[in-house]
Amino acid sequence: MKKYLMPALVGLMVILTGCGNDSASNEINVKEFVSQLSASNIVESASINDKNIVVRNGGEEEVHDLPEDEFFVSIAPYLTYTHPCEFHNLTGCQGEVANEKVDVKITDEQGKVHIDETVTTLENGFMDLWLPRDKKYTVEISYQDKHTEYAFSTFDGDSTCLTDLQLK
Repeated sequence: MKKYLMPALVGLMVILTGCGNDSASNEINVKEFVSQLSASNIVESASINDKNIVVRNGGEEEVHDLPEDEFFVSIAPYLTYTHPCEFHNLTGCQGEVANEKVDVKITDEQGKVHIDETVTTLENGFMDLWLPRDKKYTVEISYQDKHTEYAFSTFDGDSTCLTDLQLK
């Protein structure tokens, strides 16, 4: 079945690439592509580090640059189990709190709030977020009567997969 998915992936990339050559257009397209990969299992493997996304399917590998001014981070709060992770695997990482509404607040070190909303975790138990690069943040997550707080940053080489957020 997966051999038939490569044409679908190529079609998706053609649609997302469009005709525009400006960087703003490409940034939106890459973000949309990442969202599609997170929401479905259309390729064998897709991982994302601080600079690019690597997609593997049918023996082929594609590398796409991420926006220069935004950093991708995927966060999976947990209750009883987690896994170690540095760079998020969009097609393989599985978090414990899947398809659940959680309250999320992300503040940078200057006190600016970047996100303060209720988010529904994906089927894989993660929340995929885009934040400004080169900053230090604190994320606060509340779920039912449990809470966690975690410090992270979005500098070159930083992790895109945060799994050490135990809800207590």
